[in-house]
Amino acid sequence: MIRTLVVDDDPMAVSVHRQFTERVEGFEVIGEATSGAAALRAVQSQQPELLLLDMYLPDLDGLEVLRRLRGSSAPVDVIAITSAKDVDVLRSAMHLGVVHYVVKPFTFRTFRERLDSYAAARAQLDRMRAPAQGDIDRLYGRLRSSGEQSLPKGISAATLTHVTDTVHALADGLTASELSERVGFSHAAARRYLKFLHDTGAVQVALRYGAAGRPEHLYRWSGT
Repeated sequence: MIRTLVVDDDPMAVSVHRQFTERVEGFEVIGEATSGAAALRAVQSQQPELLLLDMYLPDLDGLEVLRRLRGSSAPVDVIAITSAKDVDVLRSAMHLGVVHYVVKPFTFRTFRERLDSYAAARAQLDRMRAPAQGDIDRLYGRLRSSGEQSLPKGISAATLTHVTDTVHALADGLTASELSERVGFSHAAARRYLKFLHDTGAVQVALRYGAAGRPEHLYRWSGT
């Protein structure tokens, strides 16, 4: 579970963002704050992994909170959730390492897509060992994508993360039939997700010959 802190000057927005976050698999809200100072204290005491940060706060603005966080040893990622559309604010947020910048108002789908792409990139980064340029490109591609809207038809960001983790956990690989049994969806859907992972270079495919019948395609994680 990705430990998440929600920060917004509007208590109603805090409540909505909390509810949205708790609807996304793999995230848990561990705290809330309605000011910059309270956010900094909460980061220090609760040590979240992700901060959902408004840029307009009553004391320290979001950019100042970011500057202080980057000047500290707190290893927290930040997604900006704000009504600020100022180019200078956006540029400063980028310089300070904001992962995503979500402008209010937004739908739950948009919110979920950003969290899903962040979680997928984080999971891929955790698995990387001496990555090649292609691996790095795919990592940044996850963050640049807009979730399901940038994925092919029939590919869900949340399901893709689940499939990716399943394949990665099996050193000997698996077939589409075996994936279908493990994740509980159709053989055709399993083949579609495995083909997508193969097309992006995340998995390798080989033939597995059984005692009888046609050989099966065996998919193994590529090592990225």
